Amino acid sequence: MPIILGVDPGSRITGYGVIQCQGRQQIYLGSGCIRTQSDDLPSRLKVIFDGISEIIRQYQPDEFAIERVFLAKNADSALKLGQARGAAIVAATNADLPVAEYSATQIKNAVVGTGRAQKSQVQHMVQQILKLPSAPQADAADALGVALCHFHTYQSLIAMGGKASARTYGRYR
Repeated sequence: MPIILGVDPGSRITGYGVIQCQGRQQIYLGSGCIRTQSDDLPSRLKVIFDGISEIIRQYQPDEFAIERVFLAKNADSALKLGQARGAAIVAATNADLPVAEYSATQIKNAVVGTGRAQKSQVQHMVQQILKLPSAPQADAADALGVALCHFHTYQSLIAMGGKASARTYGRYR
């Protein structure tokens, strides 16, 4: 059964969540945050790259999904976020993982049912869907939301086009 690694990128805190898909069920495997301490951006990017690389080695995912960059009011923050995303994506492509990108609205819609959901709503629904004893930390919950969004997209492809379409989904995005 496929294992999906979801990532919520950030230059200071990058959340990750790993789920396994068994039929229509999603099973929680792990989640957490990669926290960077340095004020030096290149050092933070290395921590993100190394952290995602280690998570890939540990969980051996079949798919990689990441939140797409949104437009921020602060251009400097948006650039740093884009670089953090790049570090995570390079770690995934180095492991030959297919990369899928989803907007925050798509993720919230897939998890909560509305694209305007609050972080607390995402945390609550992730906890409910994955049957967790408590709500995960916000960045980890967002990353699990990315993985769940990817799973729902995969399930929709199966419903629309059959298993052959879903099998090729990861290779052609």
